[in-house]
Amino acid sequence: MKLHHVSDGPADGPPLVLLCSLGSTVDMWAPQRRDLAGEYRVITLDTRGHGGSPVADGPYEVADLALDALETLDDLGVERASFAGVSLGGAVAQWIGLHAPERAASLAMLCTAARFPNADAFRDRATTARTEGVASIADAVVARWFTDEFAETEPDTVRRMRDMIASTPAEGYAGCCEAVAAWDVVDQLGGITVPTLVVGGVEDPATPPECQQILADGIPGARLETVTNAAHLASYQRPDVVTPLLREHAKGAS
Repeated sequence: MKLHHVSDGPADGPPLVLLCSLGSTVDMWAPQRRDLAGEYRVITLDTRGHGGSPVADGPYEVADLALDALETLDDLGVERASFAGVSLGGAVAQWIGLHAPERAASLAMLCTAARFPNADAFRDRATTARTEGVASIADAVVARWFTDEFAETEPDTVRRMRDMIASTPAEGYAGCCEAVAAWDVVDQLGGITVPTLVVGGVEDPATPPECQQILADGIPGARLETVTNAAHLASYQRPDVVTPLLREHAKGAS
């Protein structure tokens, strides 16, 4: 399906596609959309069942989400782009690297995994989202996105992001939870030949540093960067570190 998207920057700039995490909208990429739009055509996509994108009955697979992204880019006339994805979006980037490498100039995988820890917890979360609503789990989810120190000093930001999670349609959130639970390409990583940057947050409880190490070890030539004072949404908490990494990586591939 075609996804809701926003475009920032020059229409003739090198395309950079930003893929969102579970429970987020294009707003999660606000720092990068602002800072990279001077050099790139930044295209940020709302995942199926999130934000302004259509909601389909779940469960979903990561392949569905990746094909949504590629169909949307087809509609925009974008044949090849650099991709950056956080968490679920990072899994989508992995799928593109494995199954549609001709579409990718480069890949950046942030706070993600080739196999996510605690698959059963994601299935339980899907059930809760459908029966009790996403708002019932929003506080627990946002607590993993930021470090305690950031939450104490930036309560308004945390509250805004919590509300973003809570506003996610229940079926969209649940379907994507099931996609995360089923994702496992640990044994396929050697097939990714696109230039790859892997970024992890040192204090990420959702996809801890060992998840990023597996990606970096498995993908030929991948570069690994770890970000201090960052949890699961390192791109938002530490744009001072993450944005330059994304800029440098995409520039090297364009």
